[in-house]
Amino acid sequence: MKYLVDNFWEIAGFARTHLYLALVPLVIGLVIAIPVGALARRVRWVRRTTITVASVAYTIPSLALFVIIPPLAGIATIDPLNVVIALSIYSVALLVIAVPAALDAVPAAVLDAADAIGYTRLRRILTVEFPLALPVFVANLRVVAVTNISAVTVGALIGVGGLGKLFTQGYQRDYPDEIVAGIIVVLALALVVDRVLFLLGRWATPWLHTDRPTLARRMRLAVDPAKGVGA
Repeated sequence: MKYLVDNFWEIAGFARTHLYLALVPLVIGLVIAIPVGALARRVRWVRRTTITVASVAYTIPSLALFVIIPPLAGIATIDPLNVVIALSIYSVALLVIAVPAALDAVPAAVLDAADAIGYTRLRRILTVEFPLALPVFVANLRVVAVTNISAVTVGALIGVGGLGKLFTQGYQRDYPDEIVAGIIVVLALALVVDRVLFLLGRWATPWLHTDRPTLARRMRLAVDPAKGVGA
């Protein structure tokens, strides 16, 4: 802890870089995976293909990607963009599977009720399917975010900044306090980001935390009013 206190501002700089390298790929993954995952759920062969490609991509070791990406992208190995691209691949691979899985969790009766009351397909997707799929999707998103925060540390092996520097420097100096400080800060970042995503998910799904009738319940009642008895 003494090392952490004595070098607080230097470690804070590493932490900022670490968050950037972890969260930018997460955002890129969301932008790509949501539309692809939504399409994959509706087209069987697309779903099979995306699951296969995503599974293969996720099994590639990160160090191998750090070596392969620079010549393909025309960047230096120590360029932070190298880590961003690699973690974006992993983020897309995980999220593109999570999106259709989350949409599958929406009850079929709710979808039928939405169709019965005249929702167009686009309106049903935006106002029924995606909102009701959020709890499952946010749970997966939290896993991907924490995984990225952990994976960024590997970037230190190729000279990319972040909290992983504390591990490599501590090892080279045979100074365990520096390694322990790195572990503490990485865990703290992972816990904070996980909590923020949890709270955002809770804020985005207020119907799960209130006594008011939920959208899903109202849809079910439209199909079978008897289900509202005693609810």
